[in-house]
Amino acid sequence: MVRNIVVIGGTSHPQLTQTICNVLGIPPADVLLSKFSVGETRVEIKESVRGKDVYIIQSGGGKVNDLLMELLITISACKTASAKRVTAVLPLFPYSRQSDIPYNKTGAPLVKSSLAGRQGNNYTFESTPPTPLPGKSETGGLLNGLNGVDNLQKSLAKAQLEDISNGSPVKKQRPVNGLPRSDTMESLQSEGNRFALNGADEKINNFQPRPGYKQWVAQAGTLVADLLTCAGADHIITMDLHDPQYQGFFDIPVDNLYGRPLLKSYIQRNIPNYKQAVIVSPDAGGAKRATAIADGMGVEFALIHKERRPTRITDRQNATMMLVGDVKDRTAILIDDLADTSNTITRAAKLLKKEGAAQVYALVTHGILSGDAIDRINASALDKVVVTNSVDQADHLRRCPKLEVLEVGHVFAEAIRRVHHGESISTLFQYD
Repeated sequence: MVRNIVVIGGTSHPQLTQTICNVLGIPPADVLLSKFSVGETRVEIKESVRGKDVYIIQSGGGKVNDLLMELLITISACKTASAKRVTAVLPLFPYSRQSDIPYNKTGAPLVKSSLAGRQGNNYTFESTPPTPLPGKSETGGLLNGLNGVDNLQKSLAKAQLEDISNGSPVKKQRPVNGLPRSDTMESLQSEGNRFALNGADEKINNFQPRPGYKQWVAQAGTLVADLLTCAGADHIITMDLHDPQYQGFFDIPVDNLYGRPLLKSYIQRNIPNYKQAVIVSPDAGGAKRATAIADGMGVEFALIHKERRPTRITDRQNATMMLVGDVKDRTAILIDDLADTSNTITRAAKLLKKEGAAQVYALVTHGILSGDAIDRINASALDKVVVTNSVDQADHLRRCPKLEVLEVGHVFAEAIRRVHHGESISTLFQYD
């Protein structure tokens, strides 16, 4: 039994809160969590937390915005009630997929040139150089049509007049390749027109995706970190952040626990002849996560490369998938940190079956499974989907016979116990 500690459970996952309290040997705190008719969240703590170590358990699945607001109000209520330390335990961190501004690889945004409308020598060092727009000429040089040649002729004539007025001798124009300069300029002019027309035809025939960054995107990751800190959180405990850089947004300690030991243990105990299986990452972003498990068990690794290309008619992007590795007549084990709509793992399973895989397992830390994810899994080529209960899976288990759930309550309970007593939690990070 742990003393001088209070565990408060939010409305996101009561079963996980009860499991953690059972491991710690304490009852959950008595709190009132409700909503007004208008939808505002109401939090009332019915026992004293003065001078105590408070742990608030709230996951990020389901109605994320309501749960996040409930967590913030609960943290503020505990700090107002003179709690010694408030730790937010977030098995699934909300907004963990929006840690940074999305970047479009096609290039920088196209903006209007600051030189537009300027004349003469108004150019300054701080002026923005002109940016070529799609379908327009990229330079204002010699081969840019009639205007470029005419301007060049005017500049040469003006220079000659200035030389005459200054008393400088004017050199006689020599033929170039046996032709007078006028003929050369005419040929150059026609050649410029030909290049301009060819360039225009080439740009019309070749489809080019719309360039630019995805503008006006909020940095939700930084915002959520600031909200938790300003509400009064002193410590964050979570599991398998979608982007590890999220920890750098906080000015308070963040412990990112691993779900890989649970997945590795499941593979060793429940998948027959797992040494001959292949660990597969469904995308390049999860390759490091999958290789950590593959190297720890000494099994082979494969990767599914997914490339998104815009279509010719609309801005919608079609993803093409390609397998790098051999899974023929072997068990394929997909490893991922999060499954929301399950589109990635179901498409990966279809590709693996097409490449000759005997069985396909999907092991995911956070099974959000929103929308029609359950129906998609039931109709997919997946033989079994294994998730943890970082998100409440009671309804999902009733609807999906392929689903199996691993318990993470004891992992968070041990982390809470060690943090409360000031012990090291480095042993919880060891997954090899």
